[in-house]
Amino acid sequence: MAGSTHTVTNQAPPLVGHDVFTGDRALTAAVERHLAPELREEALAELSGLGRSCGSLQAREWGEQANTNPPVLRTHDRYGHRVDEVDFHPAWHRLLGKGVAAGLTAAWTRPGGHVRRAAGFLMWTQVEAGNCCPLSMTHAAVPALRADPGLAAEWEPRLTSQVYDRELRPARLKAGALLGMGMTEKQGGSDVRANTTSARPLAEDGTYELTGHKWFCSAPMSDGFLVLARAPGGLTCFLVPRVLADGTRNVFLIQRLKDKLGNRSNASAEVEFDGTWARRVGEEGRGVPTIIDMVAATRVDCVLGSAGLMRQAVAQAVHHCGYREAFGAKLADQPLMRNVLADLAIESEAATTLALRLAAAQDAAGDGDERERALLRLAVPAAKYWVTKRCAPVVVEAAECLGGNGYVEESGMPRLVRESPLNSIWEGAGNVQALDVLRALGREPLAMDAYLAEVGLARGADHRLDAAIRGLLTELADLADAEGRARRLVERLALVLQGSLLVRYAPPEVADAFCAARLGGDGGAAFGTLPPTLDLASVVERARPGA
Repeated sequence: MAGSTHTVTNQAPPLVGHDVFTGDRALTAAVERHLAPELREEALAELSGLGRSCGSLQAREWGEQANTNPPVLRTHDRYGHRVDEVDFHPAWHRLLGKGVAAGLTAAWTRPGGHVRRAAGFLMWTQVEAGNCCPLSMTHAAVPALRADPGLAAEWEPRLTSQVYDRELRPARLKAGALLGMGMTEKQGGSDVRANTTSARPLAEDGTYELTGHKWFCSAPMSDGFLVLARAPGGLTCFLVPRVLADGTRNVFLIQRLKDKLGNRSNASAEVEFDGTWARRVGEEGRGVPTIIDMVAATRVDCVLGSAGLMRQAVAQAVHHCGYREAFGAKLADQPLMRNVLADLAIESEAATTLALRLAAAQDAAGDGDERERALLRLAVPAAKYWVTKRCAPVVVEAAECLGGNGYVEESGMPRLVRESPLNSIWEGAGNVQALDVLRALGREPLAMDAYLAEVGLARGADHRLDAAIRGLLTELADLADAEGRARRLVERLALVLQGSLLVRYAPPEVADAFCAARLGGDGGAAFGTLPPTLDLASVVERARPGA
């Protein structure tokens, strides 16, 4: 009789054993839309395989283990020799190996590579976001290294390899390599032009000796790092290998690991250079222009990462509410909860749709499409600003849908909550993105032309979108003293672009809800304030994982 008190009822089963790709209708539709017909069959099968891995119990356990057992710094070995190594839990290596094998650093080597990788990266973030940092930096380093054809020829095959080799040894002996980066310093932060690390030329052409520090250096066990330092000709980009060609360790002194809010599985370090050997990338004094494409690529990954976190949070909320009952009915069937879930779902779909559109533009720009390249110049910082800022409120609201269960670590929601602000801060926080948009508007008229052409494709389809475009044009007509209203302007740019994409590509019920609440003013400041006359049940059903 006593055992009856331990009967468990009214609990949702774990969201495992499903295909994260095919169960995400917005994502699958975006991939099909942006890939050439001859690429679709292979790409869909590949992404479905990764989706099943993402939805597996094993992957979920790896993510939990990697975050429960964060990296540990070892500055010296048992004999007192300086080693500067970081030890990771085996789950970290399993995750990173799976990400590399899935092609998450290989976008540059195949047709449609950015769209295919973007879908995979969005899914893999849902498993464990920390290991996506070295994957992102390795992917983004490729365009920077192309400033030096010799370096690119040497390093690009390793960086785009689908082999994960964790051993510290000369990169020339490895089948695959990872790259990190160290740009910011304690006195400068986002103002990289304030960097003080110095670079002294050595006898061999293109080689230097670095002295200085970096305040944030993520993934310090990578095979090499792109860093900025002051050469005689000005701020310059350098490649710092972790191990030199003769097998000796480069001078790479890890002072400490950051104790971060989230992203616990990933090591972020403070490092010192003291006679550190480096190879110049690009010309002296051209450090910022050399890394600009790398920065753009990592910012796209911030959008993808936030879209992935939102999707996982919304999937968990819809899944939970589809099983949990209260007051005689499933939570998802109750009007107020349905409104909350639908509101979260349209935010998630808008983020996914925009993120994959950026990836498609990357593919087109790589093929020489200058209009798509111009669109990226404006759309990337605008999307990075807005999508990453929407991530935290979406994830927190989704956790609330689980009630007290969502506040418990076993649910996985607290880890998502801790991770949710990260992409808004990294790779240039909100103000940096807003100012970057203003620079694009002021200096690159082709970027605005490309943006207006893109959103104009949906003109006439929804009166609220049309009104929002007119309002945006009014704001853009006078950019004098625009800095104080830059965030407002960038928000409108992002929302109008999302609205245009959803009106063209999403089901009518999703586009209608987005335009009503985000562009038409018929929604409140909190989630769950959509007009009740909308088809919210269909919106929620579309967001159901595995549906």
